[in-house]
Amino acid sequence: MPRRTEAKPFCLKVGARIHELRIERGMSLQDLAVASATSKGHLSSIEQGLAAITIETVERIARALDVPPFCIMTFPADDEVNRIADLARKVPKGERRKLRKDLEARATHEPAT
Repeated sequence: MPRRTEAKPFCLKVGARIHELRIERGMSLQDLAVASATSKGHLSSIEQGLAAITIETVERIARALDVPPFCIMTFPADDEVNRIADLARKVPKGERRKLRKDLEARATHEPAT
């Protein structure tokens, strides 16, 4: 994909999210580039919102960050559902089943709106 000279708002959000996840994991730009089979320059452009990316690139970056691909497009500051999804991502793997069951139980007991 061609490099833009001006960041698009959504690309900027995705790039910032990738940057946030990368820093959270203590990875350098080079570390993530190698792990995701993406050039360091392209990854830098992605993080700056200057490059549009394919679904395959999202998947490779997500795998390298050890998160599901949807986490790259989960923006906790946007709303409660995104905040909940981001918090669920941080729950230790051994506790996720219990959390899912708790959420399912709550969801089935709420009145229809």
